[in-house]
Amino acid sequence: MKLLYKLERKFGKYAIRNLIGYIVFANVIVLILGFFSPDLINNLIFDPYLVMRGQVWRVITFLFIPPNASMFFIFFALYIDYMIGTALEHEWGAFKFNCYYFLGAIGIIAGAFITGLSMGNYYLNLSLFLAFAKLYPEREFLIFFVLPVKVKYLGWISWGFFALSFLAGNVSAKIAIGISVLNYFIFFGKDIISGRKNATKAHTRKKTYRTNSAVKKEHFHKCEICGRTDQDDPDLEFRYCSKCKGQHEYCFEHLFGHEHIK
Repeated sequence: MKLLYKLERKFGKYAIRNLIGYIVFANVIVLILGFFSPDLINNLIFDPYLVMRGQVWRVITFLFIPPNASMFFIFFALYIDYMIGTALEHEWGAFKFNCYYFLGAIGIIAGAFITGLSMGNYYLNLSLFLAFAKLYPEREFLIFFVLPVKVKYLGWISWGFFALSFLAGNVSAKIAIGISVLNYFIFFGKDIISGRKNATKAHTRKKTYRTNSAVKKEHFHKCEICGRTDQDDPDLEFRYCSKCKGQHEYCFEHLFGHEHIK
């Protein structure tokens, strides 16, 4: 990500600090206003058809739409988004987090224009969680406030749902879903490839080490007729033939019946 570092040196001062805080706050405002104006959400949803007809605010306002769920789940989801976004900004810095978030938003916008589908911010928020799971795999969430589960397992489950949605959708849906998490692969693609290569190298080194360190047991006795050794049968008896010229060893079975070497 050398390009990102160069951009940060040049434009880092323009980064929006605590970006996720503003996003969550805007979600809460939209939620409250929605009680007084039920049509508000419909005027904020990103729709490429309406954007092309002058409703350009939808390019931004779809980021401020809260989940369509119960009040408890909405506030829980917003809390999780805030926690994850804050952790990512702390890890990366404001500029890099801004780039990740807005790349995800641009991916959703591009996918919507390519396919003509109206897109929400679900996959954008999912990309935040996947980044969090990549950076903090050992962190734990309390499921139902009781069951501790490591984030990496929740990340795998999220990837599973993502894959199912991708496979079950039509071509337009596949394009839209794939582009919506393009930011994840831009940021972590190199690490994923390097991790695969390192894992392969580690496996090869481990296999080579085991092969080289495996000590073959040497036999002390071997029958010149049948080739059996004391490693094949520890109870087998061997003798040197006194009638053969030189040192020639045989098992007890062939000691007396072999042709003597002169």
